[in-house]
Amino acid sequence: MAVLGIGEILVAVLLFVVIRYWRLNRHTPIVKWPILGMLPSLLLNVPTIFDYITSLSKQERGSFMFEGPWFLNMNIFVTSDPMNVQHITSTKFENFGKGDDFRDIFEVLGDGIFRSDSQLWKYNRTILHSAFKQPSFRLFTHKTIEKKIESCLLPVLDHACKAGMEVDLQELFQRLTFDNICSVVLGFDPNCLSIEFPEVAVGIEKKHKQSQEIIDQMLYEQITTSKFKMLSQSRTQADDSQYSLLNVLMNNESGKEKVDDKFLRDTAINLLAAGRDTISSGLTWFFWLVATHPSVEAKILEEIQENLPQIKGNWKDLGVEGLGKLVYLHAAVSEALRLYPPVPLEHKCALKSDVLPSGHRIDAKTMIIYSLYSMGRMEEIWGNDCLKFRPERWISKGGGIIQVPSYKFIAFNAGPRSCLGKNISFNEIKMIAAAVLWNFQIHLVEGHPISPSISIILHMKHGLKVIVTKRSIGT
Repeated sequence: MAVLGIGEILVAVLLFVVIRYWRLNRHTPIVKWPILGMLPSLLLNVPTIFDYITSLSKQERGSFMFEGPWFLNMNIFVTSDPMNVQHITSTKFENFGKGDDFRDIFEVLGDGIFRSDSQLWKYNRTILHSAFKQPSFRLFTHKTIEKKIESCLLPVLDHACKAGMEVDLQELFQRLTFDNICSVVLGFDPNCLSIEFPEVAVGIEKKHKQSQEIIDQMLYEQITTSKFKMLSQSRTQADDSQYSLLNVLMNNESGKEKVDDKFLRDTAINLLAAGRDTISSGLTWFFWLVATHPSVEAKILEEIQENLPQIKGNWKDLGVEGLGKLVYLHAAVSEALRLYPPVPLEHKCALKSDVLPSGHRIDAKTMIIYSLYSMGRMEEIWGNDCLKFRPERWISKGGGIIQVPSYKFIAFNAGPRSCLGKNISFNEIKMIAAAVLWNFQIHLVEGHPISPSISIILHMKHGLKVIVTKRSIGT
């Protein structure tokens, strides 16, 4: 007969205590255990981690220190306090960077803008800011998205409508936004979105070595191809791809900053990852919220109809100016991003010790997480109805959009690291939303579970299964 050792007995007793505690105290505040710190409570709430952090933030007045096992150096400061966020992202921006742990985990991003700090980050930001503000690039982006919607998105939905088949809107939007971001950044369309739904061999989110090698090969080949096209078309009429971000960076009209192939590769993979996942996540949650709030859908359709040149006009007739007039749609998108920010948690690391506006002292090298998901659910920021999907909260008495400070509505980050592509992203979401809602009715598949995945991006864990039917124009 085997004899249990002291260590095994202690582990068994510890597990019994943890399980017993969990059964009796599932919804009580976080408790600090001997040796293990707060880790057991965290692990037991992993399936609902974002709501759990929100609950703790409310109990602790917006901020708390998560203390892990003493032997793991796992202490993390968590905050949902707008004043702390403003301090971290703006006031003392230079003292809070990504940190070594973040750079180690996301090595695949190279020295791109999302992984870099200090002077390297400033270098990336300066060059990209110059490219993003060029009118030719912004117009190219709008035309690219418009073309993809007209030639792929609407035909795919029309096919699903005629076939009476279920559609996973999340997968559809991921394919659409990946095609869009590849076209905008690299100047070529991988055609992931089509009626056939071709298998996508490599997802940007995969991190294993083989996938990284395939991605790198694809990116460097496209860089070489773009350079060749630039040379061959220098004396002839170039196509629209000349306005892709890759080409804009290689042309580098200012001549002040020189870029090499590695910079182009790192920039491309950063923007591909961000442009696909964040926008597709925002679209998925937006359509779910609209589908569950018929009155919001009706107001969006009424607004689109009012701004079309003719009663039975095509959604494209809105144009850039018409899109800007869709105030209620803009408000609905903002409201969806408030409740379901594509990036639910942001990470920082203190370079030096500091004292936050909340009074908490932060030591050097302390990891800091500010919860965008929780901030969208704080009564102190959004009022007693903060859990409701109510686009009207974004509209002023004069009928315009209320400008909420970025450290309160932080879906596009805040301070010097605020998203360069915010306006482009908003317009892309609004164009897709207007086109789909004007042409189709979205019906949720009954019984399909809706919950967020536990990941860096706030995807839906089970996708968004819907049935689409043709909408009678003008109704």
